[in-house]
Amino acid sequence: MTGARTAVDGGTATDGRHRISKPASTIGPWLPEGALGESLAAGLAEVEKALGTAVDSEHPFVREAAGHLMAAGGKRFRPMLALLAAQLGDPTSPDVVRAAVVCELTHLATLYHDDVMDEALVRRGAPSANSRWGNSIAILTGDLLFARASDILADLGPEAVRVQARTYERLVTGQLRETVGPQDGEDPVAHYLEVLADKTGSLVATSARFGASFAGVDEPLVAALTAFGEEVGVAFQISDDLLDIVSADGTSGKSPGTDLREGVATLPALFALADDDPADARLRELVARPIAADDEHAEALALLRSSDALGRATAVLGEYADRAQERLAAVPAGDVRDALSALCDFVVTRSR
Repeated sequence: MTGARTAVDGGTATDGRHRISKPASTIGPWLPEGALGESLAAGLAEVEKALGTAVDSEHPFVREAAGHLMAAGGKRFRPMLALLAAQLGDPTSPDVVRAAVVCELTHLATLYHDDVMDEALVRRGAPSANSRWGNSIAILTGDLLFARASDILADLGPEAVRVQARTYERLVTGQLRETVGPQDGEDPVAHYLEVLADKTGSLVATSARFGASFAGVDEPLVAALTAFGEEVGVAFQISDDLLDIVSADGTSGKSPGTDLREGVATLPALFALADDDPADARLRELVARPIAADDEHAEALALLRSSDALGRATAVLGEYADRAQERLAAVPAGDVRDALSALCDFVVTRSR
């Protein structure tokens, strides 16, 4: 797909073979306006074009499978954070876009694998790859995207390869720990938050790190932005979990209460299960297992929405967002710090 022209309109882009959601429109109202916003939009257009090239293949089916989730859209949260961090140095460095593409390809690859493990039927409003083509195709497609990310990464130097390898190790470790669950004597809430840090926070942190480092930002500031990325990445995932409960219209990208139906114990459910208040016995009974019946599902959602467990989970979200804000003390005052601060605020308020 090298040399394909990308046209961007109010909501979609086309690269000649795929229709691609315009990522800047889906991330949220925290996005800056003015010169910074224009620079980020230009960078995202480059990222989108490079992603189209990365999922291309001379084989039509491979091209279709590899581009399936990319064409379905997404927030492009990780490349956006890389581009924003790069604004503190030289954002025009071509390695910034390459690094942002590596992070997004890695994220997309994990989604193919996650959907197989979760037996998901839908991803980003479209049929998941595993439901469309089967588990084997989905797994192999995820592997292909990891390979394409590694190929780009090789041009960024051995240190970048090492950082990515350690990030990938954390992603897999988090998935393994989530799959086996907390061990005897391990606090389920602490286990859950550690899993989020590995599965989500690590790659968001690397996105910020890559964007800053390849833009030539000084190492102390790179370290602060990396720490910011991890905190805000965990916060973003917690807010997604809360949206699954409080959203009445599927704002989270899936039907409200999907985690409850599937028996996925997210933070509010874990707090509910840890509570011993007799008044919440019915809620504990419901969230302890997958919920198939529609009436029980509605009952569980209503109980969770009015529970102390939801309030406790919201408080934890606020703690992560506050810690992310504290990391910004190292960032020079200006539009970039204001945008990163607005991101923290958005992560908290989007689930209210």
